[in-house]
Amino acid sequence: MELLQSQVQHLSQQQLQSVELLQMSAAELEEYLHDLVQENPVVELEDSRPEPERPQDDELLRRLKWLDDNDGQNRYYQHVGAEELDPLARIGTEGGLEETLFRFLSRQLYTMDLDEDTAQTVRYLAACLDGDGYLRVRVEELAANLGRSAGHIERCLKLLRTLEPAGVGAESLSQCLELQLLRIHASGPVLDIVRDHLEALAKRHYRAIASKLGISVEEVQQAERVIRELEPRPGSPFEQPDQVQYILPDVFLEEEDGVLVAKLRGGERPPIQVSSYYRSLLKQSDDREVKTYLTEKLRQADGVLRALEQRDSTLRRCAQCIADWQRDFFREGPRMLRPMRLADVARELGLHESTISRAVREKYLQCSRGVYPMSYFFSRSATAQTGGAEVGAAAAKALLSRLVEREDKGHPMSDQKLCEAMAELGCPISRRTVAKYREELNIPSASGRKWS
Repeated sequence: MELLQSQVQHLSQQQLQSVELLQMSAAELEEYLHDLVQENPVVELEDSRPEPERPQDDELLRRLKWLDDNDGQNRYYQHVGAEELDPLARIGTEGGLEETLFRFLSRQLYTMDLDEDTAQTVRYLAACLDGDGYLRVRVEELAANLGRSAGHIERCLKLLRTLEPAGVGAESLSQCLELQLLRIHASGPVLDIVRDHLEALAKRHYRAIASKLGISVEEVQQAERVIRELEPRPGSPFEQPDQVQYILPDVFLEEEDGVLVAKLRGGERPPIQVSSYYRSLLKQSDDREVKTYLTEKLRQADGVLRALEQRDSTLRRCAQCIADWQRDFFREGPRMLRPMRLADVARELGLHESTISRAVREKYLQCSRGVYPMSYFFSRSATAQTGGAEVGAAAAKALLSRLVEREDKGHPMSDQKLCEAMAELGCPISRRTVAKYREELNIPSASGRKWS
């Protein structure tokens, strides 16, 4: 026997809340805060009118009864009409039975006998899933971000992948389909095809697959029918495609003394505060139930305020870094967009790359040139570094568009000619890359652009 001392970092509820709020868009955050005001009596909008003072004893009894009547599930119904109390009446209506993937997964954990550390880590992984239900962040990065071992992350990820919907938490399409097949106890060629021959199956190379697996073409086609019944995007049912998404800029860039300064939007998000009345009531009350209830509600409210402060600070710092890095873009336009990676901003701000990724997710920046997704400013270099400056993909596309606009329509340039012209202008990219960008910009080939 020997005594070992180790240091373990546990994922707190505050960290989870900070992660969830950081990746919310402006509209999502606005909805979240409005719901919070409805659910937590100690949270109020800053423009809320203070309640009139009443004698303390009568008020205490009144509040205790109110807390008992309105807490728990009942708080959901305090602002809905009688017709809306029937869930069947709401099916198929806008804003009906809404659900998010994160909440759906988190709720399943309550039925499991898990220690708090494991449950918190699984919730963190669920918060890192993209809209399709995939986990795009490597295990090593997650482990480094949380200060935990890769083995612990792997165990929690394995648990996440046992939840519904089947296929959630996968790293790739192949793994997503494999998880769904294993859930229904599938075996044989269909598993082999999903693991190693998906690309060939997409191209309908049935004979090549059959030859490699030693089976008949009919068996390959039968496996294809099974695969087509699977869900390639397990997170998609939780999207709200019919709702109109309004773009609310999260950050504004303003020029002050010749310098671009990032400022956060202040008017669109409902500002909240903790009610001084309830803080006073907590100090004055001698009732144990009231004190326990208010202590919990105040702890939740303070946690949200801290998470909001951290979110605003991270978002503003990211936006300022973009403004400094891409200053030529904001002054001269898309052709001056520099290649920039999440890792570049993470290194400059001393944050983890996954934090930057969540900070810019569905966030918008407004400048004198218009409104742009913050993710627009991140791109890898379109050119190899050959002693000159690197050119980003967006800038390369802008240059390509300009060349096509100015070409002789009677004798349009081929991809090779466009390649040579771009190299002369300081953007040396391959002919294949020219063709790729041309297709992404919906620009026809030379023959399709020729005017008779």
